[in-house]
Amino acid sequence: MSDLTLTLIQPEPVWEDISANLDLFDRLTAQIQDPTDLILLPEMFTTGFTMNAEKLAQDMAGSGVQWLKETAGRKNADVAGSLIIREKDRFYNRLVWAKPDGSLFCYDKRHLFRMAGEDRFYAAGEDRLTVQLQGWRIRPFICYDLRFPVWCRNRQNAYDAAVFVANWPRTRSDHWKSLLTARAIENQCYVVGVNRVGKDGNGLE
Repeated sequence: MSDLTLTLIQPEPVWEDISANLDLFDRLTAQIQDPTDLILLPEMFTTGFTMNAEKLAQDMAGSGVQWLKETAGRKNADVAGSLIIREKDRFYNRLVWAKPDGSLFCYDKRHLFRMAGEDRFYAAGEDRLTVQLQGWRIRPFICYDLRFPVWCRNRQNAYDAAVFVANWPRTRSDHWKSLLTARAIENQCYVVGVNRVGKDGNGLE
C-alpha cells in the first residue's frame, strides 16, 4: 500500500445551476498544482442539496458525469462527488467515482434525510461500494449515512478508508466532527469528510 494524496474541494455551490457549478469546479480543479490521487467533491456538487429532482436530474450521459470523466482524465486522478441522477422513473442521490481511464463506479445514498423530505423525492440505494486506488480499498458514503454505524461497519476489514461527501449544516458541525471521529475509531480505518460552505437556497448555512 503506497501513500495516498487527497484533495478536498469545499466551496459554496451556485444554487440549482449545473452549468455554473461545473464552471466553478473547473476553476477550482485547475488550481491543483501538485499531483493528487483523489479529488473529492461535496454532496450534490452540481446543484446544492435540493429536492427539485425532477427539474435538475441528469442521466449517466449528462454534463455532470461527463465533467467527472473529463476532469479525471485531465488531472490524471480519481474524481468523486454526488449528483442527482435519473434512472428509468426514479431519482437517486448518486456518488459517481470517475477514474482517469474513463471507468465509473457508483454508490446510491442509502439513508435519505427524511427531515428535509429527501425520501419523498429520491430512491434509496441498496448496495455498498469499495473502490481500489493505489493499493487502498476505499468505501464512499453520502452525508446522512454517517449517522448509521451498522451501514458503515467495516466487516472483515473490508476497507482501509471511508469517504463521506456531504451538505452538513453549520448548526450540527460538532456532530459532523464527532461522528467522523467515531466512525474512524470503531472501524479502525481512516475517515475523510468533505462538506460545503456558504448558504444554500433554503437559507441554511
